[in-house]
Amino acid sequence: MTRPAQNKNLIKSSLKEQLRSLLQKKSVYHGEFTLASGAKSDFYVDARVTTLDPRGACLIGEVGWELVKETASKLGKRVDAVGGLTLGADPVALSIGIASQRQDPSSSLQVFTVRKAAKEHGRQKRIEGNFSPGNSVVIVDDVVTTGGSTIQAIDAIEEAGGQIAFVIVLVDREEGGRGNIEKRGHTVVPIFTRSDLIKADGGQRPKLGAA
Repeated sequence: MTRPAQNKNLIKSSLKEQLRSLLQKKSVYHGEFTLASGAKSDFYVDARVTTLDPRGACLIGEVGWELVKETASKLGKRVDAVGGLTLGADPVALSIGIASQRQDPSSSLQVFTVRKAAKEHGRQKRIEGNFSPGNSVVIVDDVVTTGGSTIQAIDAIEEAGGQIAFVIVLVDREEGGRGNIEKRGHTVVPIFTRSDLIKADGGQRPKLGAA
């Protein structure tokens, strides 16, 4: 007889496997690419094709929210909000925020986004959405290569008086970014790594070109 905890783990495993399959189908490409860092690569993850897919967003939310709860419990951290540097982090953060309400209606998790630069009009904010000084936040990102985008978000939050609970990334390319972030003293938890996505990849995707 399947126990409730075992059943929950089976459901979580199934959702994660569905998300991996969707990423492999829609977002993983092999070829010759120029990354945002300027580096060359034979592997590219066009993550937004999955994060902006309704099914992908639902899966990211369900898997991501469970990971937020598990990691917060393991590290003994409070989590008030989730967000990251626009644009890549935005759908990931909102998906997790929506899932938190669907799964746990009493959850007070909020969502924010970090601009690359403060806007020059209105309230001239760099952090938009639901963030307040003193909040303990989870920084998210879609793909981490060097970790630069994630570190920009971390810097903005810390400068605004927030605290970083930990970092969750959808895909870690395993090219040093995770280590660069962890050198700052923050735990990084990837939902998938490059190895996870190459493993059982359903064949070579066509070349996209420069990225």
